[in-house]
Amino acid sequence: MSLLDAKQMMQRIAKETNVRPAQAQQVINLLEEGNTVPFIARYRKEATGSLDEVQIKAIEDRYRYIQQLEQRKEEVIRLIDEQGKLTEELTQAIQQATVLQRLEDLYRPYKQKRRTKATIAKEKGLEPLANLIFSYSKIQPEDLAQDFVDEDVANVEEALQGARDILAEQFADDAKIREKIRNLTRAEGSITSNVKKQQDDEKSVFEMYYDYTEPVKKIVPHRVLALNRGEKEEILKVSLHSPVDRILQVMRDEWIPTHSSSPSISQVSEAIEDSYKRLIAPSVEREIRTELTEKGETQAIHIFSENLRNLLLQPPLKGKVVLGLDPAYRTGCKLAVVDDTGKLQEISVIYPHPPKADVVGSKKVILNILKQYPISIIAIGNGTASRESEQFVAECLKEADREVAYVIVNEAGASVYSASDTARAEFPDLQVEQRSAVSIARRLQDPLSELVKIEPKAVGVGQYQHDVSQKKLNESLTFIVETAVNQVGVNINTASASLLQYVSGLSKTVAENVIIMRNENGKFTSRAQLKKIPRLGAKTYEQAIGFLRIPEAKNPFDATGIHPESYPTAEEVLKKAGLTKAQIGTKDAELSLSELNLKELSEQLDVGEITLQDIVDTLKKPTRDPRDQFPQPLLKTDVLQMEDLASGMELQGTVRNVVDFGAFVDIGVKQDGLVHISKLKKGFVKHPLDVVALGDIVTVWVEQVEKTKGRISLTMLSPVKQN
Repeated sequence: MSLLDAKQMMQRIAKETNVRPAQAQQVINLLEEGNTVPFIARYRKEATGSLDEVQIKAIEDRYRYIQQLEQRKEEVIRLIDEQGKLTEELTQAIQQATVLQRLEDLYRPYKQKRRTKATIAKEKGLEPLANLIFSYSKIQPEDLAQDFVDEDVANVEEALQGARDILAEQFADDAKIREKIRNLTRAEGSITSNVKKQQDDEKSVFEMYYDYTEPVKKIVPHRVLALNRGEKEEILKVSLHSPVDRILQVMRDEWIPTHSSSPSISQVSEAIEDSYKRLIAPSVEREIRTELTEKGETQAIHIFSENLRNLLLQPPLKGKVVLGLDPAYRTGCKLAVVDDTGKLQEISVIYPHPPKADVVGSKKVILNILKQYPISIIAIGNGTASRESEQFVAECLKEADREVAYVIVNEAGASVYSASDTARAEFPDLQVEQRSAVSIARRLQDPLSELVKIEPKAVGVGQYQHDVSQKKLNESLTFIVETAVNQVGVNINTASASLLQYVSGLSKTVAENVIIMRNENGKFTSRAQLKKIPRLGAKTYEQAIGFLRIPEAKNPFDATGIHPESYPTAEEVLKKAGLTKAQIGTKDAELSLSELNLKELSEQLDVGEITLQDIVDTLKKPTRDPRDQFPQPLLKTDVLQMEDLASGMELQGTVRNVVDFGAFVDIGVKQDGLVHISKLKKGFVKHPLDVVALGDIVTVWVEQVEKTKGRISLTMLSPVKQN
């Protein structure tokens, strides 16, 4: 029996996730019935009041947390009750706990401990002495202790030490005091760091932290993670400094009577100091540093997730034949021509850079490829030798017999994909670098389809991804990939198993079974055929089918985001609009559907207005791609050098990464420039993600160029507007 009833639980979840209790209840009910987050967000808007995936996930996470908390409360009450120490006051305090930390503080005094100084003292029979001292007897503590000297306790000092050990542990186990100390440390404590092994910091990455102090309450997440990394690499020594005098005074005020003149006060005071320094301080320091790390991790994972979402939702360059170029020096630049469907046409290698530097021969290869294939764009990976390759390609294009552009592609994770089992299965006869060139070309054509083949955390679009909880990171990034895949929808006749496994309800096994059936029987012509796939049961079909599209299906609805459960409604809508299925997506259909009175139609068809609106919108634009609202990649035909940059120069660039302190923008030179958070827009900016997103095309002005350090400072504040 849970301590918190369902109504209270929903009220708490609703408050913490900023939704109505009824919405929270509906989401939990739908999740408990086995529905996925994408399915609920897309096809159960009526029930949830149109909550999106992020809100639904937040409700789910809080529900799971509160469930765990309630289960732990029951366990703690049982364990204390078994010891015969459960009081009504303690039960109430446990029931009112809203976080695990508070609950564990309450349980601490009753927890089975390993042998401590206090337990050893108790075994020697010194607990009555501790009680006498703490009762502030008028008798001298040494005289009290004399009665406890025996074969187990050698002398008075040992007896007093044992009594102090018992009191110290008793004080340390007090939940109320621990919370006060924690709050004081959060409010008045500071984090300090000093250099430990400067010689190991070859690039002076941690230089600003060699002698550094910052209040706990002010330190920002990315600095916490930077300190943690410096500490882990043994370059820094990091510690937390607490307001010790204030804390000891709080403890004395709690346990030493103001007007008492008992000779035992000195013993209690000594026990208080020992309790804090030996038992509480190390524990609270660990707790607060863990707390700061968790906040840092949450922020780092959030930024990584948002960057990944924007990378996955980059608009595809549909219908383009692309030449992919994986840049390198010694091993040569690998080339891959892929047709407009992503199918590999040709593989080659050129050596335009040192040590071989065969510029003439390499140019000849590129120009021949451009003559042989209708290539309109060259995708250059942004890794090693990227800028030199860009310079070389720009020179080649001046001699091309038609207009061809190039674009720098974020190749993060391409090498991971190239060496993976997925890539080996796809291109068993290609070398790793050749597969990478194919991936670079394809991720320009359809970033989502290509990037899902890579483990999400290998797509390096954040900071400190190796310093955070890998479990939390994987969970968050997988959720982002699932959300992106299901928002876009998947063509079941061209999708890889890597893409299909992210579709709502589909497991890796079912995704592979879809591919097997497609290979054996040819293309799917209707959604209903999927019911025959092994391991794809009725519930899975319900969850997945709306996100699976069949562009050339017999039934035009099968090519849309309309769920089969709504086909009868969709047919009625077409009938009311005087349309046939063949007309959906046409201008005539858009006009006729716009004239419908949805409120009246909703009542006539006994269908929710939100669901009806979704159906009508889909019938108007059946192939609408949410990625179309994002900016197209910046196509270029010429290149800049760092030497070309001058202060005040206006440029267009692509946002390559967003971090806590600003955004890195690719302006077409070797080094990405940094737009500091203070230069993103006029006025206060809480976080760069509020202003820019990965993939955005932005106008910037050059502020400063440090050629020796390879640093470029940019601003998005127009010099004119600043005057």
